[in-house]
Amino acid sequence: MTQQVPSTEPELAGVRNFRDVGGLPTVDGRRVRYGVLYRSGHLAHATAEDAVFLSSLGLHTVFDFRNAADQKLEGPDVELPGVRNVNLPLSDPADGVEFWKMVRDGDLDQLREILADGKGAARMVASYRMIIKDRTAEHSRVLHALAEDSVPALMHCAAGKDRAGLSVAVTLLALGVEREAIFADYLESNAKHRRYKVHRSGSSASAYSPEVMELLSPLFDARAEYLSAAFETIEDTWGDVGTYLEQGLKLSPRTRERLRERLLD
Repeated sequence: MTQQVPSTEPELAGVRNFRDVGGLPTVDGRRVRYGVLYRSGHLAHATAEDAVFLSSLGLHTVFDFRNAADQKLEGPDVELPGVRNVNLPLSDPADGVEFWKMVRDGDLDQLREILADGKGAARMVASYRMIIKDRTAEHSRVLHALAEDSVPALMHCAAGKDRAGLSVAVTLLALGVEREAIFADYLESNAKHRRYKVHRSGSSASAYSPEVMELLSPLFDARAEYLSAAFETIEDTWGDVGTYLEQGLKLSPRTRERLRERLLD
């Protein structure tokens, strides 16, 4: 049964960047079904009320793309009764304990050294390219799970922007969603109420000065150039999306059709 378009987006107290991916149009005139695919930031800080709402969605599977360092920093996801949790660590665009320590604790000169002159954005672009090329097994597992029985599903990482954003984008490619709509969904992570909160050591104004925040912005923005780099990597490596899905992600035509049957109206 097709669910109706939700009238309002829920405001969750302890979960950032939550949204239903339903409603996005495909190139052949169909739309992603509401109530089958959600995305968000991590669930570690979900309140009791948040958990009640998430439980009401009838989720089958939560895909958590965080790595061990993320989980140590933020904590494990809240337990949702009857929901399967699948942890598939994907590389963080700012991977590395030392790098994140610098982001949290570094002074202005240190931040300039690692992020100025386009270094921050270049790091993000390189990471998106790497995830597409090197994480085909993980993305294949997600798509096969969705095609088999794992919906409704929620995909998340830490901020719900990069690793979850790429995994949702790959899913939408497999569904045949219009490229413009995939970009629009990805860029919604920039909305003020969705953005990951930057945590820096110290409470002085200098810790969050305009220059510091400008240097950090490439790490916390969703930028079209990042997703474009991922799509360019698909074309550079496999030639086209169809070959990427079939050879890179081992998605047979029958599996892809089952995926569309489960997730599209």
